[in-house]
Amino acid sequence: MLLQNKTVFITGASRGIGKAIALRLAKEGANIVVAAKSTEENPKLGGTIFSAAKEITDTTGSKALAIPLDIRFEEQIQAAVQQTVDTFGGIDILINNASAIQLSGTEQTDAKKFDLMHSINVRGTFLMTKACIPFLKKSNNAHIVTLSPPLNLNPKWISPHVAYTLTKYNMSMMAIGWAEEFKKDGIASNALWPRTTIDTAAVRNLLGGQALANMSRTVDIVADAVFYIVTKPSANCTGNTFIDEAVFAAEGITDLSKYSVVPGAELFQDLFV
Repeated sequence: MLLQNKTVFITGASRGIGKAIALRLAKEGANIVVAAKSTEENPKLGGTIFSAAKEITDTTGSKALAIPLDIRFEEQIQAAVQQTVDTFGGIDILINNASAIQLSGTEQTDAKKFDLMHSINVRGTFLMTKACIPFLKKSNNAHIVTLSPPLNLNPKWISPHVAYTLTKYNMSMMAIGWAEEFKKDGIASNALWPRTTIDTAAVRNLLGGQALANMSRTVDIVADAVFYIVTKPSANCTGNTFIDEAVFAAEGITDLSKYSVVPGAELFQDLFV
């Protein structure tokens, strides 16, 4: 169990990619902090921080702590980090997964939605990481993984949804910056993004429905990629904007067919790749 007694703080961990990462790392013995806004069941989304924490504990035997958290509010971040340290004694890994999305053009993006995406994706990710840094510095193999894409300035990735792209590229720039800023402290920082769409509630409810879900991969591919990243020595694995397939290739794994939602289906390439 490669992560025995390590503590992993995951934002947006009540469902989807965040929960899949939580389950994968818990299988390796990690203590998991399930941090998200979802405290009551939403039929369209499914899952709460409490149900996710129970599933983690029941299926892996590892410890899981459910913490209600809206990363738009700094005081909630600070309280969540303190509760984590009080419970588990520290923080070894931070997964910046929480994010808001709206794929709309400039004229169709109102100020409220613009502010929401920036307050969660950019400001929230920054403040979350800032709050964890003092404790990551004390870990013997600290990692930050931010779910954001490689920086690609091809206008086709920017022009259809300027506001959203700004926020995701900001997340990646922070990931690159933190790698250099905290290299001396032994903290690795990397970004990770999938090559194909991932079957999540956002895909099913907002982007393409069941048809797109059937052309997607499961959340497990991202979870496994995160596992390979955070089990590397932090000094040797930092400053990257990884694509999931490249992470597997480095491990000698090229057959990713088991991750397809529909075996053999044509896969839909994700944004920014």
